[in-house]
Amino acid sequence: MNQTILNDGWTAAWGNAISIATRRPANYARDLTLRYPVTMLLSGDAVRITLDNFCGTQPVTVTKAACARAVSGMETDAQSMLPVTFDGSRSVTIPAGSRVTSDPVPMAVMRGQRIAVSLYFADFTELRSAVNITGPLSEGYFAVGDHAESAQLPGDLYNSTNWFYFLSGVDVHTRRPARCTVCYGDSITAQAWPGYLMQRALSEGSPDVSVIRKAASGTRILRQYDNIVYDSYGLRGEVRFPHEFPVAGADAVIIQHGINDIIHPVGVEVNRFRPWSDLPTAQEMIDGLRRYIEQSHQLGMRVYLGTLLPIEGWRTYADFRDALRCEVNEWMRTTTEAEGCIDFDKAVRDPSHPARFAPGFDSGDHLHPSLKAYERMAQEVPAKLLQK
Repeated sequence: MNQTILNDGWTAAWGNAISIATRRPANYARDLTLRYPVTMLLSGDAVRITLDNFCGTQPVTVTKAACARAVSGMETDAQSMLPVTFDGSRSVTIPAGSRVTSDPVPMAVMRGQRIAVSLYFADFTELRSAVNITGPLSEGYFAVGDHAESAQLPGDLYNSTNWFYFLSGVDVHTRRPARCTVCYGDSITAQAWPGYLMQRALSEGSPDVSVIRKAASGTRILRQYDNIVYDSYGLRGEVRFPHEFPVAGADAVIIQHGINDIIHPVGVEVNRFRPWSDLPTAQEMIDGLRRYIEQSHQLGMRVYLGTLLPIEGWRTYADFRDALRCEVNEWMRTTTEAEGCIDFDKAVRDPSHPARFAPGFDSGDHLHPSLKAYERMAQEVPAKLLQK
């Protein structure tokens, strides 16, 4: 393929944050294939992938990687299988804290089409840099053995997973200018509403606009846990945000982040890792959001703030927490520092009792929305963010 074509015109068509995998006694694997079917929201003549070991403590060696058109689930079209190289090599070692982007893969893709990215790890590998995502368009698989270039994973050696290890981005080279909207947040954004927004983009959005996700469960704007018990709650905003951005072609970001800052602190007499000193003031949270806005604007991105959802009934609920949430939400609704506010709270709360979810909109834990509510959140996003 003509290299002059591949030097520009790249836009993110799929993306993930990279956080810290839940700590288990067995934190390593070998002779393992990971396969992720990801939906392309753009059409183009080549793809490239980004592998990220940002949260790793050791180098990670990918023995081989491959891309193919996905047929169904973990099955691929064998005729479309292509190797992925890194500076011309099939294998790549990613230092701890670093990431690599592949050479262009000359694979034509169509908007709405799924491609399967397969990664094979021959040697013992620290499986630490990862994120868990659920909802539409978020399936993954793993298998014992080298099956990176197999059309189908062997039925007796594979299983499904929602943990996405190392794969943080798939960019598409487009012949027409394209743009990307990024959904940034915590577990609420790591769950279903961005998936529904991607489906909405496919059905009613511009063919030159993609939607991707950068979300990690448990994360806070202002704090992170540096201990083995809670390290999988992820990185604080000032560490996360500069690493996750910029994103190829992104010119808008929806930020729905901050509820964990409010609900986590319980006092050392209850949990020694969650002191009351971690509880922010509204001004501290607003200042954290302002840092997001400032950094986004420096990257040329428009910012849309998503209000924080109801929490009444959650296990650490208290009136003072809800008052803090409401104060931050009111600032989001009225500030002129961002380009807009998406009032997710108003969309899913009970009009007669705003501290809780509307009937049918609570997943059952009183913190995360139901699938119906996630669909409603996706509908709340302005149509202009899906248009060129």
